[in-house]
Amino acid sequence: MNNNRRRNFRLRPQKNNFRRRSGPINPNGTNNLNGNGNLNFNRNGSMNNIHNVEKTMQKYQQLAKDAQSNGDPVLSQNYLQHADHYLRRYNELNEKREGFSDKAITEEKSISK
Repeated sequence: MNNNRRRNFRLRPQKNNFRRRSGPINPNGTNNLNGNGNLNFNRNGSMNNIHNVEKTMQKYQQLAKDAQSNGDPVLSQNYLQHADHYLRRYNELNEKREGFSDKAITEEKSISK
């Protein structure tokens, strides 16, 4: 391997040098978030994709098992609570998906009649 080789990276064109704001700026110089930055938090759909939620749930279950085997019951319980949260979200997404498929089947039957 040649470690002396210079790497050329492509530069991305920069559209502007300013941070994007969530809305108009008030005259006193603050934005409309009222100090809570979580209002504009975007997960990029990570909590809406059932496969990502399932994978995250399994990850926390494994971390809980590892913490329990290392003799840390507090950390294990923490991870189990995280896994429980993702299990609830997984069940919500399953119910939503089943409701959507049931609705599609009923619409398909009504169209065919």
